[in-house]
Amino acid sequence: MTISIIIPAHNERLVIARTLTAISTGAAPGEIDVVVVCNGCTDDTAAIARGFGLPIRVIETEVASKTNALNLGDQTTSAFPRVYADADVVVTLDAIRALASRLQRGDVSAVAPQPTINLDGCSWFVRAYYDVRSRLPSAREGIGGSGVFALSHVGRNRFGEFPNVVADDGYVRIQFKPEERETLTHTNSVVFAPRTIEGLIRIRTRAYYGTMELERRYPDLWKNSGDRNHKTVVNLFRFPALWPKLLIYGYVNIMARYKAVARFGTSNFFWEQDRTSRNVVARAADITGD
Repeated sequence: MTISIIIPAHNERLVIARTLTAISTGAAPGEIDVVVVCNGCTDDTAAIARGFGLPIRVIETEVASKTNALNLGDQTTSAFPRVYADADVVVTLDAIRALASRLQRGDVSAVAPQPTINLDGCSWFVRAYYDVRSRLPSAREGIGGSGVFALSHVGRNRFGEFPNVVADDGYVRIQFKPEERETLTHTNSVVFAPRTIEGLIRIRTRAYYGTMELERRYPDLWKNSGDRNHKTVVNLFRFPALWPKLLIYGYVNIMARYKAVARFGTSNFFWEQDRTSRNVVARAADITGD
């Protein structure tokens, strides 16, 4: 069995080597087929990825679109199970194997790892936000939170091409009822949080925009989205020690929602990419001399 892994990458020179090293180290011949789809890159992401050699393959497109990149990746591989991973997320080969093994049982069609949030170098405000978030139902949803999801052949046949949406992972999640998908609590991916509250608001704006888009375009499927956070957030106010962090949590989400609504009304969305977490990798490389 060959596991197919598709990684869309847009100007990810700072992190692509980290991602590919984690995925490919220890792979047996023919065990994985990794397709890095460099979309609209103006840096040397493609050259860095090509330097790994097999099982890493690289294709390039001038179209700077993540969903287009996912579709191009699908067109270049026929292997299943199929894993889709963000270029800035670290997921190990053992985690990939666990996802594939879970899908082989056949009772679920979509799986994801539990996200581990890396907060190294983050401001107190960002840490406060994620402390609250860690207590919410959404933090336990891997498809849409971990930067990685895997589909069986049956699961991938649930929909056609990836549509042009902001939240591709959210689109995948709502294709499946809760009992048809699973987050593996014993398997993790590492997601690198923004280091500043400004970066956090940027990515939360993208998340809100993506949610609004899916809810409006696919109302019949939206019922599969999962548990809401509102009730849990209200219950957290029973603990006075959390009040300052809840204030930060509320501020970030109010600002992000406001920005998302404003952009949604103009139908002019600019992809919000946080650079602060990527710059940490660059600084670490400077320090170590890598």
